[in-house]
Amino acid sequence: MKLNRLRRPIKAYKNQGFLKGKDARPIRILSEFLEPLSRFKYYGIRDIIVFFGSARIKSPIEARKQLTQARQRIKKRKRVAAALKEQLRAAEVGVEMARYYEDAAELARLLTKWSMTLKEKNRFVVCTGGGPGIMEAANKGALSAKGRSIGLNIGLPLEQYSNRFISPGLNFEFHYFFMRKYWFMYLGKALVAFPGGFGTLDELMELLTLLQTRKIKKKMTVILYGKKFWEHIVNFAELERLGMVGRADFKLFRFAETPTEAFELLKDGLALNYPERADL
Repeated sequence: MKLNRLRRPIKAYKNQGFLKGKDARPIRILSEFLEPLSRFKYYGIRDIIVFFGSARIKSPIEARKQLTQARQRIKKRKRVAAALKEQLRAAEVGVEMARYYEDAAELARLLTKWSMTLKEKNRFVVCTGGGPGIMEAANKGALSAKGRSIGLNIGLPLEQYSNRFISPGLNFEFHYFFMRKYWFMYLGKALVAFPGGFGTLDELMELLTLLQTRKIKKKMTVILYGKKFWEHIVNFAELERLGMVGRADFKLFRFAETPTEAFELLKDGLALNYPERADL
């Protein structure tokens, strides 16, 4: 009697049903460590300067365009609804905040231009969360200096798409927030936090906590860009008054108001923290 030939079973590492299931979660997590590690090695990326900031901040051109449109909508109406007034207010704030887009682009340009003069290549590469807003601005600034930049993107239902200024081969997409944060912290030698919302606050406060508790043992220069914004959002003085933080904790970061000021602080900080780098 002729037997039917058995179909070859699928290998475990090709079984999509298994790989996407809960039992394979450790494999997926490990993949978000090993795949970026492989690419960073391939491109010779040893350290980065991280840019945090809001995905919602528009470029000056886009912000002014939205303001013009809001004004035109109101101009056409005899009676202005509350929703239109709110749109106008939001557009006016958008124009006010757009300066941070320009500043992030200029700071990234200055840093990239400087890093490209170092003897060892691919040092202190600009790295962002890969999305729009401040992240887009920083990647755009690095590209304008004809240098590389990195995007550590995260899959989200809203807002987060990869901007077009990230260098080819250095655009990453993460599923797990904590793995994305790991790469920011592990490769980061300095960080600039521009105005942002919950995500920026989360990332910044986690970094400051790790530095405060010395879970991160390396030296990092941390810049909070826009003192008025940060002191309005986080009442640092009250935290100290109530004993929630100590005066020494304020040495973990510095404020900066202009791209040139932030650039000098970052450059000086890197030279101080990494004096073995003779070309700094």
